[in-house]
Amino acid sequence: MKVLIVGSGGREHALAWKMKQSPQVSQVFVAPGNDGMRSVAELVSARTNEAILSFIQREKVDLTFVGQEAYLVDGLVDQIESAGFKAFGPTAAAAALEGSKAFSKDFMHRHQIPTARYEIFREEDKAFAYLESMNAPYVIKASGLAAGKGAVICQDLEEAQNTVRQMLSGQAFGESGRTLVIEEFMNGEEASFFVLTDGKDFVAFPSCQDHKRIGELDQGLNTGGMGAYSPAPIVTPEIEKIIIDRIVKPTISGMAAEGNPYKGVLYIGLMIDHGEAKVVEYNCRFGDPECQVLMLKLKSDLYGLAVAAAEGKLAQEIVEWHSESAVCVILASGGYPEQIEKGKIISGIELLPSDSKPERQSSQIFHSGTRLDGSVYRTDGGRVIGVASIGINLEKALQQAYQNIGKIYWEGMVYRRDIGSKGLMHCRDMRPEKSVGIVIGSKSDLEIARKATALLERFEVGYRFCITSAHRSPIRTREFINQSEAMGVEVFIAMAGMAAHLPGVVAAETTKPVIGVPIVSTLDGMDSLLAIAQMPPGVPVATMATNGAVNAAILSLQILSLRYTDLRAKLKLYKIEMEQQVVVSHKEAGLESI
Repeated sequence: MKVLIVGSGGREHALAWKMKQSPQVSQVFVAPGNDGMRSVAELVSARTNEAILSFIQREKVDLTFVGQEAYLVDGLVDQIESAGFKAFGPTAAAAALEGSKAFSKDFMHRHQIPTARYEIFREEDKAFAYLESMNAPYVIKASGLAAGKGAVICQDLEEAQNTVRQMLSGQAFGESGRTLVIEEFMNGEEASFFVLTDGKDFVAFPSCQDHKRIGELDQGLNTGGMGAYSPAPIVTPEIEKIIIDRIVKPTISGMAAEGNPYKGVLYIGLMIDHGEAKVVEYNCRFGDPECQVLMLKLKSDLYGLAVAAAEGKLAQEIVEWHSESAVCVILASGGYPEQIEKGKIISGIELLPSDSKPERQSSQIFHSGTRLDGSVYRTDGGRVIGVASIGINLEKALQQAYQNIGKIYWEGMVYRRDIGSKGLMHCRDMRPEKSVGIVIGSKSDLEIARKATALLERFEVGYRFCITSAHRSPIRTREFINQSEAMGVEVFIAMAGMAAHLPGVVAAETTKPVIGVPIVSTLDGMDSLLAIAQMPPGVPVATMATNGAVNAAILSLQILSLRYTDLRAKLKLYKIEMEQQVVVSHKEAGLESI
């Protein structure tokens, strides 16, 4: 069978890669594609609906899989089916779920599908009046297609008004922004949910989480997506049932009832908060880079599924998935998503797995924006390469992906180091309710100790507290340590001033790590610092600087992170946050960028 995939990015590369594995498929074409796909598909120069249809007729293509939203909204599926050929994807009328935010919000309202409160505007003064009735932050969306960048979150009224002006004038997103949606800001955590449907029945894909912002810790402008992973722990079995019952089923039945049955892939962007799920947006195709991770996880034949959906026979299909976690990290050009730099030589791709090999591999690269210049690849877009991996768990998959990223380089290459961190933070590895034991020598040490407990609370690590003395209450100290160990405490922090024997007494009574914090006392803390640092052999205490409670808490978290996945993720984000604070200080000082 001959298959044509329509589109040019990493999503289409992943679809071609997966189609190539089907025993039913003899040839894969991609229109227009990019040079990085040549190992799995033949590129077709056709870019318009008419040119694509002409190619389908000439080659007698058995199935056309339309991957890119602009073609779907523009009615390519309608034209292919009218010509008597098979196509996968929604009609133009059904694709309005993505092509018009105004239509999709009104559709959700009609069918009581949970979403944010909203209003639709085409006039500036009415939009301004609505903004003034709301509280910040403000969510403003271009109604039409905007390459995944049409949603703007504004933190104050002035920014929101400027965004409205730019959209309605056509300056921001052209005609796509001349109708806009203003909606209430939804708190929670985002997730992506995909279903494949034939208009009646559907198959749910594993949950995903996308990372839209260009900057780490979700800072900066929205992009088409800087990375994704699957499954997303935020989508629990209970949440998934809510999504299917309250969102998926009403959407499919609602479209059918309105005379526009939806066939193809339906993307549902979700906001999940306190066990509830609301729709952020619909897309009428696979997400990018979510498609890349889902194709790694899909065990079944993609061609067979697509044909079944196109023919209305999806109920007959049994879909299988690989149990591992999959991730994809996007490498982008400098300046993305605004003024991008093209033409940079890419090195290191040859060191990574080749998709020309038929066997399933743990790692894969998908080209989004590359061109072949002789024997070397150059950058040719904003998002350039997706580095994808599959592993026994999310952490292993991420480790593999980032190891592979370390082999790739071009001038100005940008990527996020925190992809998947939210997922890892949901991986609670049965940590004890109290993991840290804190002892201090007197009530006067509490102020310093609170700096450590505040950080432990931020990381959601439980602790026990005790005021005791090395010399006056040694039995009390021993009892606290024994009780703490029985409760699962794994690290002790001991704070004391003057002679500061308390950390040594704690270390003598336990085999757990002990961190000593000298408290400033009579000799500016030098007496307590030297006392803690000079423990006898066999009684080790990790010694902090005087009053170094914050670092004591961090070291305790690092020790715990050797065992607990969520703490490793949180510590990574904490380090990135500290780095960002340095960068902000540099900018505020008015210094030249580096």
